[in-house]
Amino acid sequence: MTELAIRTENLTRSFATVLAVDSLSLEVPAGVVFGFLGPNGAGKTTTIRLLLGLLDPTNGQAEVLGFDTRKQASEIRQTTGALLEHPGLYERLSAEDNLEFYARIWHLSSAERKARIMELLTHLGLWERRKERVETWSRGMKQKLAIARALLHRPRLIFLDEPTAGLDPIMSAALRDDLAALVRHEGVTVFLTTHNLAEAEKLCQLVGIIRQGRLLAIGHPDELRGKGGVSRVEIVGRGFGSGLLIMLQSRPEVATAECQDNRLVLELRGETDIAPLIGLLVSAGAEVEEIHKDKASLEEVFLTLVQEEE
Repeated sequence: MTELAIRTENLTRSFATVLAVDSLSLEVPAGVVFGFLGPNGAGKTTTIRLLLGLLDPTNGQAEVLGFDTRKQASEIRQTTGALLEHPGLYERLSAEDNLEFYARIWHLSSAERKARIMELLTHLGLWERRKERVETWSRGMKQKLAIARALLHRPRLIFLDEPTAGLDPIMSAALRDDLAALVRHEGVTVFLTTHNLAEAEKLCQLVGIIRQGRLLAIGHPDELRGKGGVSRVEIVGRGFGSGLLIMLQSRPEVATAECQDNRLVLELRGETDIAPLIGLLVSAGAEVEEIHKDKASLEEVFLTLVQEEE
């Protein structure tokens, strides 16, 4: 039986007239990077606060690392790490002194503090600059340090709320790569919210998509790409006449069909099997030389699911 890091059942939170989280039921296995995706105001941050026991649910229940969020919030916060809206850094202190301060809060021994600080800063490429004041650092470096702060006490689960928000593409990619390496090294479960769908596609083994507090879909990125949005097929050959295009466009599994010189480009809905369509083309007199098929990107799936709910 798979060990679960997080389990929620009909988790609901309302604020006056706003239903921020609506009957959320999900399971996050231990040891994975779980991406929680949704537009602004979808309920992502509220969900994290519910899971950390910082908010009580209006209805439903949740367990984090086996602890009930209503009754054992203190135990949850002792065994998890979190990087939420603010990095929680003291800008006039050095990077090393920041981590030393938090390591003392976690009651690490002197030897443990030194070893752990060196380990984390080395993995994040910050060790050589540990004596510098944080106020002199770039936003990307500060985010790396904030992640190190959240991992100091070796939590089994870490919550990261938009860790690359506000970073330029180069900084985002660098932080993503460092985070991926660190997660592998630490063996920690990660609950990640992000607007960067390429980031989620590369980092996450499991993805959930939420809108207006409701979970729209959950699965591995490959699984979601297969089920949602459209897939693109490029067929190289000859004999793609207008009559063939009209026939293809009338089929429910074909979203669009266009002919460009000797290339027929199709966009197919969902998990369409391409073989029957190829057979149809051949029987209609077309000559097929090459077939190239690409699944929809996670971004296309996300946009399709969100727009369907509008």
